Amino acid sequence: MKLANFFWYLIFLIPWFLSGILFRGDFHYYFELNLPVWAPKPIIFTFGWIILYFLIAYSVCHVFKKSSSNYKIYLVINYFSNQLFLICFFGIKDLFLSLVDVLIVLISSMYLYVETKILKKRYSWYFIPYMIWNLVALILMFSIFIMN
Repeated sequence: MKLANFFWYLIFLIPWFLSGILFRGDFHYYFELNLPVWAPKPIIFTFGWIILYFLIAYSVCHVFKKSSSNYKIYLVINYFSNQLFLICFFGIKDLFLSLVDVLIVLISSMYLYVETKILKKRYSWYFIPYMIWNLVALILMFSIFIMN
């Protein structure tokens, strides 16, 4: 990877870690909730998101310059929704708002996948784990919402 490309990669990567750095999850709250038996341990979320952020940034930095304004709008929606989850879930402790937020992240990630596939198909593959993760997150969040 050329130095200039690496710089752009970092520009797209670093912001994804912002909410995790500024706002720590209250895992005592997580464990106080009624959780489905299959609910992952917090460490799974930590490592899962780290991997996904690297994949997202890698894909986006390769298609961003050629992307449409709609792509950029959905990227911003996806980014801010993704960042807001920790605030909605652990800060405000609003399960419904957290559920809606996860749904927005899933829908916007699906749009980003489709648009990335149109721009450069090989970079769209990096969104597949993100969409699967978001689908599981939606099912988990729906389960937590119903159970509480």
